[in-house]
Amino acid sequence: MTGAGRAAPPKSSVAQTRRAVWNTLRGSSGNLVEWYDVYVYTVFVTYFEQQFFDPADKNSTVYVYAIFAVTFVMRPVGSWFFGRLADRRGRRAALTASVTLMAGCSFVIALVPGRESIGVAAAVILVLCRLVQGFATGGEYGTSATYMSEAATRERRGFFSSFQYVTLVGGHVLAQLTLLILQWLLTPAQLHDFGWRIAFAIGGVAAIVVFWLRRSMDESLSAEQLAAVRNGQDTSSGSMAELFGSFWRPLVLCFLITMGGTIAFYVYSVNAPAMVKSAYAGHGMTATWINLAGLVFLMMIQPIGGLISDRVGRKPMLVFFGVGGVFYTYFLITFLPTIGTALGSLAMVCAGYVIITGYTSINALVKSELFPSHVRALGVGFGYAMANSIFGGTAPMLYEAAKEAHRVPWFIAYVTAVIGTSLIVYVCCLRNKAPTFLDREQGAAFDESKGTE
Repeated sequence: MTGAGRAAPPKSSVAQTRRAVWNTLRGSSGNLVEWYDVYVYTVFVTYFEQQFFDPADKNSTVYVYAIFAVTFVMRPVGSWFFGRLADRRGRRAALTASVTLMAGCSFVIALVPGRESIGVAAAVILVLCRLVQGFATGGEYGTSATYMSEAATRERRGFFSSFQYVTLVGGHVLAQLTLLILQWLLTPAQLHDFGWRIAFAIGGVAAIVVFWLRRSMDESLSAEQLAAVRNGQDTSSGSMAELFGSFWRPLVLCFLITMGGTIAFYVYSVNAPAMVKSAYAGHGMTATWINLAGLVFLMMIQPIGGLISDRVGRKPMLVFFGVGGVFYTYFLITFLPTIGTALGSLAMVCAGYVIITGYTSINALVKSELFPSHVRALGVGFGYAMANSIFGGTAPMLYEAAKEAHRVPWFIAYVTAVIGTSLIVYVCCLRNKAPTFLDREQGAAFDESKGTE
């Protein structure tokens, strides 16, 4: 880009910034609750596992993580349904509908009888509820990523959009904090018996509150665009034919950008805490404190990553993640289970979180910038969901299976190869500070007079 001599774009007004803050808070609150509902499953899995599967079956742990992985099958379907809804009826309508589904399923899981009462039907109901929640989560990611990117001020898109992962990780933090509180209030036997149900019920109640919050947030699609859809003048918005016909290249790029980031995120934030739990199994709440502290750290550094990207651009952040992930994954998976001190375990986990922040803090924005508004929610959601389903959601199950088969080095090689593939994409296929669809619709994010870096 050769913008030499061109005036710098005007700064956003105080009113615009205030509006961006409130819309980000309203939009991200639902994201927080939805991801709490996602992660409460993995955080409490050791407590409800025997409620649905026979403890005498040595594969029961693999089964419960397989259910976690199977829910990702529904994410592409959810991304299509809610992405189309968001691009044709508005972001607010899609986000409100998705959080309602999550609430209903959380209540069902909290109330469903165990296998001793209804036999295999308990596991079937659990699977069905998690499939519906996977459907809702598929819609939540693409639509919330789109909304937060569109609602942000021009020069602080990285900062504001980073709150998608602040609240995504925050959902995990809340799940860990809930576990910590329940461990303090209840005995281990009570947690296994009914305490885990309280955690799911909390998610359902919180989602009802968010439903009302989301109804009051501003719509980021223009009234003209929504009216054109209602009047039948616009048939391309939210269309898979439009996405695959005119925007298949950015869709493929969205998939390739996501694959390395999503597998690293689940390995570092799901597998790693599970390793810490195993390492400190006989040390009371030590593992819970380590995991909670690490996730709070990860949550708090997301805006820092977003701010850095607003200054240096998005590409350097992704390259930082890719290089770090390629070299650090081996050390994390190999040595984290062997560390004997809480401080050492926390330091190793936090080092991994610094690395993945290069991806997590800006990935929503990077993908949103690939698509125009009329297919943005659909494109971001579908590209993410496909990569997330194939590489992210399967990571916890594959690690457990590799551990059982004493093939952990194979798992490490697989994860490193996937991250490495995305790194090649970051280096070869992305231009730093190049103009994007969001720039054309809402103004340039960077000072064009300084040119592309």
